[in-house]
Amino acid sequence: MNETHLEVRDMARRFADEVIRPAAVDLDRDGRFPAELYEEMAGLGLFGIGVPEALGGPGLDTLAYALVMEELARGYASVADQCGLVELIASLLVRHGTGAQQGLLGDILAMRRKVAYCITEAEAGSDVSGIRTTAVRDGTGWVLDGGKLWIHNAPVADLGFVLARTDPAQGNRGMSIFVVDLHAPGVARGTAEHKMGQRASQVGALTFSEVRLPADALLGEEGRGFHIMMSVLDKGRVGIGALAVGIAQAGLEAAVGYAAERRQFGKAIAEFQGVQWLLADMAKDIEAARLLVQSAATKLDAGEDATKACSIAKCFASDMAVARTADAVQVFGGAGYIQGYEVERLYRDAKITQIYEGTNQIQRLIIARELLRKGARA
Repeated sequence: MNETHLEVRDMARRFADEVIRPAAVDLDRDGRFPAELYEEMAGLGLFGIGVPEALGGPGLDTLAYALVMEELARGYASVADQCGLVELIASLLVRHGTGAQQGLLGDILAMRRKVAYCITEAEAGSDVSGIRTTAVRDGTGWVLDGGKLWIHNAPVADLGFVLARTDPAQGNRGMSIFVVDLHAPGVARGTAEHKMGQRASQVGALTFSEVRLPADALLGEEGRGFHIMMSVLDKGRVGIGALAVGIAQAGLEAAVGYAAERRQFGKAIAEFQGVQWLLADMAKDIEAARLLVQSAATKLDAGEDATKACSIAKCFASDMAVARTADAVQVFGGAGYIQGYEVERLYRDAKITQIYEGTNQIQRLIIARELLRKGARA
């Protein structure tokens, strides 16, 4: 970790403490998209962290991205989630976009255009090969039909990056990604879903009915959509792992503070060994998860094959976050089960980290596949 890493981490930490955390209770209650907060983040360069300076980004590495995600999640995970979404879309455009498509980056990083990554369908979650949305050639362009579920930013997004079948006979090799104007005729949005946690991170359904797309809506090569999508998943899993660490770190800080103040049997509960052991287990597992995430990020930055490391980091960190925020609730006792206490929200916010960016069951399959392919020491 170099001086630049420390500077960007400290900037994100200050922003989380001074701006995000004071707003978290209201955002969780109202489920509101905090546009004004995201505009401040854009001004600080906290979106599109890996975008090269030549394309208008900070030009930082994956480790810097992980550090920012952890600190933002300490403030409120929904805010970190938006940072992660923009990072994935920006990575797609940097790696696979045409010059004209990369020209969208300025508006995206400034949050003048909000984006959605549109993959999941009723029968296509972990099994992406189950998608039924189609894009059919029509003259020089395409016609898009189908629907997506549980799409992050669907209620508010301006641009959708939509995975669709362009050749049903080719399986995973017959999918393509399209950049879709979500205000175009034929696009309909469902209402925002009422979620268990990360409530200010809005999700919903999108329906496409004979949506006409120009030829230049295609991102990358036709038929390469599945591979293009997979190309950013390792980085996405580092981001979710870091987000999970941030949630757990916030839980530990809250639990330590409460244990020092709460008195039972005439003394602070922090003096009881049972509570001390809970805090110690939280601290050691958070540190282990943080190191796994940062190690995976470093492997990606070095150009190494980091698939196993990224899946291990995401899986361990998200399982840890759920378990250790539960411990934070336990330290608070009955108070931890009451809405308005931070640890109650953190426990709810942690759960989704075991599900999105590939469920932890899928992560275990990936880890095992890599072990069997390369050997246990690779």
